[in-house]
Amino acid sequence: MAEPDPENLSSGAGQRLGAPETLGISTLDPGHKPPAMPPGRHVTVTVRMLDDTEEVFDVSQKASGKVLFDLVCSHMNLIEGDYFGLEFQNHKSMMVWLDHIKPIIKQLRRPKNTTLRFSVKFFPPDHAQLLEELTRYLFALQIKQDLSSGRMTCNDTSAALMVSHIIQSEIGDFDESHCRSHLLNNNYIPDQMPLIDKIMEFHSKHIGQSPAESDFQLLEVARKLDFYGIRLHPAKDREGSKLNLAVAHTGVLVFQTHTRINAFNWSKIRKLSFKRKRFLIKLRPDLNSSYQDTLEFLMASRDCCKVFWKICVEYHAFFRLFEEPKPKPKPMLFTRGSSFRFSGRTQKQVIDYVRESEFKKIPFERKHSRVRYSSQVQHNSRLSPLPSPCHHEVPSESGVPEDLSSSSPPRRHWKESVLVSAEDPAASRTSKMSPNHQRNGHEDRKESVSKPEESRGSTRQMSPEHPSQGVASHSPPPSGHPHGMVNGQKSLELCSHSLDGRQPSPLTSPLLNDACSIRTDDEDEVRRKRFPTDRAYFIAKELLTTERTYLKDLEVVTVSFQSVVGKDEETPDSLKNTILSTFEPLHKFHTGFLREVEQRLAIWEGRSNAHIKGDYQRIGDVMLKNLQALKPLTTNMHKHSDILLELEKACKASRRVENLCRDFELQKVCYIPLNVFVLRPLHRLIHYKQILERLCKHYPATHEDFRDCRAALADVSEVVDQLQGSLIKMENLQTLLELQKDLLGVDNLVVSGREFIRLGCLSKLSGKGLQQRMFFLFNDVILYTSRGMTPTNQFKVHGQLPLRGMTIRESEEEWGVPHAFTLVGQGQSVVVAASSLTEMEKWMQDIKMAIETAKTSNGPTSDVLTCTLTDNTPLSPHQPSRSLSSSNHLPTFPECPEDSSAEAESEDDTSALNTSLEKPAPHRGNTMVHVCWHRSTSVSMVDFSVAVENQLSGNLLRKFKNSNGWQKLWVVFTNFSLFFYKSHQDDYPLASLPLLGYSVTVPAENENIHKDYVFKLHFKSHVYYFRSESEYTFERWMEVIRSATVSSSQARLLNSKDPHPH
Repeated sequence: MAEPDPENLSSGAGQRLGAPETLGISTLDPGHKPPAMPPGRHVTVTVRMLDDTEEVFDVSQKASGKVLFDLVCSHMNLIEGDYFGLEFQNHKSMMVWLDHIKPIIKQLRRPKNTTLRFSVKFFPPDHAQLLEELTRYLFALQIKQDLSSGRMTCNDTSAALMVSHIIQSEIGDFDESHCRSHLLNNNYIPDQMPLIDKIMEFHSKHIGQSPAESDFQLLEVARKLDFYGIRLHPAKDREGSKLNLAVAHTGVLVFQTHTRINAFNWSKIRKLSFKRKRFLIKLRPDLNSSYQDTLEFLMASRDCCKVFWKICVEYHAFFRLFEEPKPKPKPMLFTRGSSFRFSGRTQKQVIDYVRESEFKKIPFERKHSRVRYSSQVQHNSRLSPLPSPCHHEVPSESGVPEDLSSSSPPRRHWKESVLVSAEDPAASRTSKMSPNHQRNGHEDRKESVSKPEESRGSTRQMSPEHPSQGVASHSPPPSGHPHGMVNGQKSLELCSHSLDGRQPSPLTSPLLNDACSIRTDDEDEVRRKRFPTDRAYFIAKELLTTERTYLKDLEVVTVSFQSVVGKDEETPDSLKNTILSTFEPLHKFHTGFLREVEQRLAIWEGRSNAHIKGDYQRIGDVMLKNLQALKPLTTNMHKHSDILLELEKACKASRRVENLCRDFELQKVCYIPLNVFVLRPLHRLIHYKQILERLCKHYPATHEDFRDCRAALADVSEVVDQLQGSLIKMENLQTLLELQKDLLGVDNLVVSGREFIRLGCLSKLSGKGLQQRMFFLFNDVILYTSRGMTPTNQFKVHGQLPLRGMTIRESEEEWGVPHAFTLVGQGQSVVVAASSLTEMEKWMQDIKMAIETAKTSNGPTSDVLTCTLTDNTPLSPHQPSRSLSSSNHLPTFPECPEDSSAEAESEDDTSALNTSLEKPAPHRGNTMVHVCWHRSTSVSMVDFSVAVENQLSGNLLRKFKNSNGWQKLWVVFTNFSLFFYKSHQDDYPLASLPLLGYSVTVPAENENIHKDYVFKLHFKSHVYYFRSESEYTFERWMEVIRSATVSSSQARLLNSKDPHPH
């Protein structure tokens, strides 16, 4: 892989300083023509500027990132564009910079649905090196954003001083009432209220200071702060301590919380590299230094390492080299390492270029500034065409007052033809419109279907009959939503057509119907009016959707697994016969049951030829008949635990059978552990009981369907009550079997009498400080483990704490560690800390209960380890694993760094994999144990039971935070996760979303989701919106998801106090 060597790079010769052919020129030299656009289809790309306006650019999809960046810089007449960049969120939910060399289409998977941010990329040590006023203004806007978001932390005095300079540039000289009112209506820092008086005191000292001078003073204060221009990248050191890495003009910085604890200057760094998740800094030999030759930091994933490594390469080249480094020659046969290199001018080249060139100073408009100075005619709207929403009216160039009532960011459309020389300011303000842009907004609205670029382009044309559609591109037409704008998004008519008028792919359309074709909101309304709206209908529909999923789960055992073990000679015949005799009759019965339910729902909806009303708008009779027929098949369900034990026994007896089962669980069709499928028939009975309870609660006693539903409920309740005791034992057995696969160093976890209580992540206090550990609480012992750095992803057991004779006490004040408590056992004590007060209370409550139970019960022996292990016991990296891997083939959704557990190899490590004689068995990386580890939470046995019993499935419309449309998916909830399918007929899911740590709410008003029955899933920066078809389904999805995101002790159903979006 490519590793930048500062010594070698500095000696490399680049091209002549300021040469126009250099790739790094930000804007065109005077007299030069725009770069030739590659042929091919054009795409529209949205760029959000630093003043929060949005501009739309039209580029060829084959064009490089450099072409788009030049287009943005030319749009602003920005000369010193090399300090800036375009960043976006990639498909792995990571913020990355647009590569200038690669084609846009290879970086943006869906350009139309991606919003790029124009941001400062390189922060120079001295703002005096920024020669243009426009550049300093953009830097000031970046500082303002960093202050507001909390990214730039500082003391109160510095924060107040910087805010005073910001408001001086925005509202002018100090006026007490005006200044106080402005600060009350605008937040510049997270906790602003206590600092208002201090801000006003500083503001009163800036009288006579122009906006440009305010920008200069703001940068003067900001550049002295530790967090000036810092973007933190989470990491850990070799001891497991949480740190943050950052890069600056001086070198690589290390932060712990909000304190800079170390800095490695470029002159001391010999080499930067990464291997898998490890980021390596190789230092030059120094006799006076106590540091090792190589420093190692562990990051969340290989992609995190690569993103940070790339920005380090670029920072080093920009600030340390005199010229742009030459590209490496392509190897003849083999490639080794990354081909990434810095593309662009260095800082020295930028400074020399601006000083030697003579550019006309083109005035620009400060969006948020009300100040007007005679020396600065600020009327160029190309940087920021809109004043601040807090203003009333500001005259535009055309003399038409710009309507400022719209709070959504304005958007304008720019094409490659807008690229003009900064030498001709008149031409820069005259956009060369294509024929498609020559229509005004009135003509566009007459069209039945309008193109997105036409709708945007038309708002820039001045029409005497419609002055509201003049130069002010943000001014809305009388309807308030031009072309059906809803929630800040394009209307469905706009989304349903591509730029060239062709129909887009169904997979990318905003709404899909059952045939995966485009569906509009009008069709949605027709469906709602045509289909029944009775609550009983939607309860019956839940029976239908969950029965489809259940039948698919049965087929995993009867079809997929049976085809695997049926041909294997080493699989015991007793196991084959038990599975066949148990699941084949169930599969046959539920196939017929599903057919009857589908027919009844078709009649209920009026989709069949019967068209019979009244008598067939019910489901109780179908359930009563089939549950009575199912009763004989439930007599042997208490023996499903025998299948679990038989399967485990066969795996222990034969390595071939073990590998066979593991390989099966690696298949996409086995999306959850195989053992869970074995217990599905018992869980399905509980689902029937819950559905019938809801129907009986809904129906009045006089309803014709009430009697059948009550009789069916009595039958299924009798069966569930008989199996309840066996089900609890089987769920415990299934959990123990799964945990044994995740643990390394445990031989006899599954023994008679042992019960699982809770697992989760706690920090253990040792001589090295707080270290992350995974704790497992049983009714007789506590195990504590850590995640091994091996391809098996298993957890290495460090020790055990018997519960007999143990005491527990809070020890936060004793150790000075938040949420800490001490476990005192026989001859040893352990101090641990939870991630929150709630987590600590849950752990202490369960441990106290388990200690009391252990005093009176004759439980199993507490010795569960194969050998005595301590925190310093070495872990063999190639110890064979007998785990059954389930669902590590699924793309976890979202693919965020903290959730990613697969250790991808970098180029330097590919040879290392060939050194072992036996490749370690693969292991799943997104089980609940791993999710709890990454998200620092815990799960109890009660939570496990609720998660598998609260199964739900059905169609939902999904929308990402930054996407334009809704996509219809078949969604299944089970095992604390959502699984996404294209339709209910698919055999395996496309992606999964573990829900632990997520919160489920309804969208706020300012999120502009003006749709009915929408709920929101949120975890850190990951936001997803889901839209259901009715109030009942909305409540059910909220209920079951809360059962996975809220602990059992705090779980609550959606009540009438929760705000509904309808």
